[in-house]
Amino acid sequence: MVRLTRIYTRTGDDGTTGLGDGSRVRKTSPRIEAYGCVDELNAVLGLCAELAAGPLLERLRRLQQDLFDLGADLCQPPGSGKPVLVGAARVARLEGWIDEANERLAPLTSFILPGGGPLAANLHLARTVCRRAERRVLALAEREAVDAQGLHFLNRLSDLCFVWSRVAADGKEVLWVPTRDEGAPG
Repeated sequence: MVRLTRIYTRTGDDGTTGLGDGSRVRKTSPRIEAYGCVDELNAVLGLCAELAAGPLLERLRRLQQDLFDLGADLCQPPGSGKPVLVGAARVARLEGWIDEANERLAPLTSFILPGGGPLAANLHLARTVCRRAERRVLALAEREAVDAQGLHFLNRLSDLCFVWSRVAADGKEVLWVPTRDEGAPG
């Protein structure tokens, strides 16, 4: 008979959760909010990966690994002594991917509405979730020490999601056309 390990521990029933060093904090703490948003971003990239193929799929899966590493970095409180996993080399990799994808695109003439097909729309969603994760990590950094490379990584990743959404739209981008309220004078 196979014995299954329980997934529930009941240790979080009091509204706390464990950090990487074993200490416990409220589930509403800025640190938990920060890496929770990184986890949410990872889930959205998983949706994108389900719609992708070839090199893009491989890169999305690499990014999912990177985001788990970033979550591991963020779950360590200051002074834990753990080495940072997401550093400058990963930020540089994202910059290279952005430049490579951007070379294939026409210059922007307008803001772009999220859409352009299922993969493009999900990459836009990933971009917005990434920006929220970046804001949450910044809020954490205002209170506690956070390695700057994680913030740089999230900033570049949102740019990468935007550029990849344009590539995925394959010319079917919907441009923003500013409109006046129908009741406005003029």
